[in-house]
Amino acid sequence: MPGYRIAVIGTRGYPYVYSGYESFVRELAEGLVRKGYRITVYNHRNLFARRPREVNGIRLVYVPTVERKTLSQFIHSLQAMVHAGLGPYDLLFVLNSANGPLGLIPRMLGKKIAINVDGLEWKRPKWKGLGSRYFYWASKAATKLYHAVVTDSEAMRQIYLREFRCPSAMIAYGAQIRYSRNPGLIGRMGLEAGDYYLVVGRMIPDNNIDLMCAEFVRSSSSRRLVVVGDVPYADVYARKVRSLRDPRLLFTGYVRDPEVLAELYHGCFAYLHGHEFGGTNPALLTALGCGCAVFALNTAFNREVLADGRYGRFFAKTDLTRVIEEAERQPRQLDRLRATARERIAERYSWEKIVDQYHEFFDHMIRGG
Repeated sequence: MPGYRIAVIGTRGYPYVYSGYESFVRELAEGLVRKGYRITVYNHRNLFARRPREVNGIRLVYVPTVERKTLSQFIHSLQAMVHAGLGPYDLLFVLNSANGPLGLIPRMLGKKIAINVDGLEWKRPKWKGLGSRYFYWASKAATKLYHAVVTDSEAMRQIYLREFRCPSAMIAYGAQIRYSRNPGLIGRMGLEAGDYYLVVGRMIPDNNIDLMCAEFVRSSSSRRLVVVGDVPYADVYARKVRSLRDPRLLFTGYVRDPEVLAELYHGCFAYLHGHEFGGTNPALLTALGCGCAVFALNTAFNREVLADGRYGRFFAKTDLTRVIEEAERQPRQLDRLRATARERIAERYSWEKIVDQYHEFFDHMIRGG
């Protein structure tokens, strides 16, 4: 090894945790440091009141940006690309296909560059018209400008082959296997274990939270539906979801305490997963790692994670009510899903396995493969 120097660009930062991307960067960066890598993460300056130069052996660079929903990450990545392109790095690892065109900068400066393209951004309902066309063009540009592309599921790898004729390295996200430590935390929210369904995700159309809430409201369940998540800006869709009126619905907003969030997973009767256009979704993996019974939207990505139903049940957009009603009539049938959920993480999605795969990938790239 190495002591290879790698810059990570395209995240809000480390150790700031806001979404799956930040959790991914935390686990990957810390894991690679343990293997002897020298990791630098480019942070959004405005998100950090304190700005240490290093945390847990990870070097941090703070880059300013504008506070705009659609421009913040792009402008941050643009500046970071220039800075890192002139820096002493063996490889730049970039997140998000929106940064595809920016690969031209470090490439012209002679850097090796790889990108994790994440989901099908151009298909997400929140991007319409020009936004959708930009993401398609940016994703295509990523396949031309970067030396290597990483996709996070086999289904996504196949899509990039068909759509862009681009081979990619398939490396999934990961999760920790976890057991309940403080079940009393959910009691402070007025909840009891086994007495609620759980949804965790941003309130954006492609996570189908409106659909899941409406389907749940149509059911005869006496349990509650707890919805964890929000968006950090004023939004018509999020406001519409929160306007649903049913005493069984509980909208918590963001739950920033990881211990409370974990206990919400542990205590749920079933976890409902409606994410549609991503690949391997971090919230779904977390649910498995916490031993949840999972009901997931029937997509190629969710079928891959749940091994075609071995580790969860599927629903279509029009029949979640039926799936809920069946679970209510035969609740003991979910015991098998809870008992085996963590096996899926151990066999394929542990962070140890994911970090090892990235180590092999980066080592191959830097050595000139």
